[in-house]
Amino acid sequence: MAAESRVKDTLQQIGDCLGRHGSLGREEALLVLADRAAALPELLAATDRLRRAHSGDRIRLCSIVNARSGACAEDCAFCAQSAHWTASVERYPLLSPEELAAAAESSAAAGAGEFSIVTSGAGIRSDKEYAAIEQALRRISAAGRVQTCASLGRLDLAGLRRLKEAGLECFHHNLEAGSSFFPKICSTHTHQERVEMVRLARQTGLRVCSGGIFGLGESDEQRVELAFELKALDVDSLPLNFLRPIPGTPLADADYLTPETCLRIIAMFRLVLPDKDIVICGGREHNLRELHPLVFWAGANGILTGDYLTTRGRRTADDLALLRDLGFEPYHDGYDRPGDS
Repeated sequence: MAAESRVKDTLQQIGDCLGRHGSLGREEALLVLADRAAALPELLAATDRLRRAHSGDRIRLCSIVNARSGACAEDCAFCAQSAHWTASVERYPLLSPEELAAAAESSAAAGAGEFSIVTSGAGIRSDKEYAAIEQALRRISAAGRVQTCASLGRLDLAGLRRLKEAGLECFHHNLEAGSSFFPKICSTHTHQERVEMVRLARQTGLRVCSGGIFGLGESDEQRVELAFELKALDVDSLPLNFLRPIPGTPLADADYLTPETCLRIIAMFRLVLPDKDIVICGGREHNLRELHPLVFWAGANGILTGDYLTTRGRRTADDLALLRDLGFEPYHDGYDRPGDS
């Protein structure tokens, strides 16, 4: 009876906070992660309602291309592409505009609605690279099959404006971790530099996609910290990644995640940011295993489909079949919401 009473008290506290404020505060967000007495089925019932209110039963399918691979000078502890580590990854320079446009077309034909050009390294390295990416964006935009996104490291305002004029709609730049934990996973740049990049992209008028990666050894408090940092930045979309340890990186032996932990992290983000897109990206199948379809009930309204940067993912055809089986539908028609004109 004591355990049952504790469950009711915890859920009541979460429900009261949602009722008063429409989202959770830090104390209640921590309960979602830390208090296993807040039974997962009851939490998922609440997050499913919030996800439906935000986007109905429509699920965004995003895809990426590893447009420039390996040899990155940054030392992010989780990344196989860092030149500081010994992970075995393919290394190649920036793909041509033709190759990037073809990758976008392939993603669109498979069923993805958004396509992101992702490059390793701190930023675009030359005017020649800018020109190639601009040309690719113009081709992809002219085809009109997918929405355009890019993850290109740290750029300046002029560079962002160039890309926006070429057809870029969304800029992706993860904070990766909360400010108190970030120095433990990267020393070659600061958390504040990432924050400033997100602010600069918003200043340009681009849609901004920013999230993080979990399972690095961060605490529940630091997971909540990241959620509220992203909320303060008012980002549009939150990509949530779960570490898939890669041999040759400092986190090769990390083992901090269970399927339930992943679902609680997703639920916490939905309860803290009920009006934002939440997209589940790297590590979905590896960490959630047979429970990965539950990400939608935990609050996600998007998934990354197809291959990741250096590891294989699920075929888009399989993800589309999954959505049909669950009664969901993909949507590709802009960033509209139920009831939008």
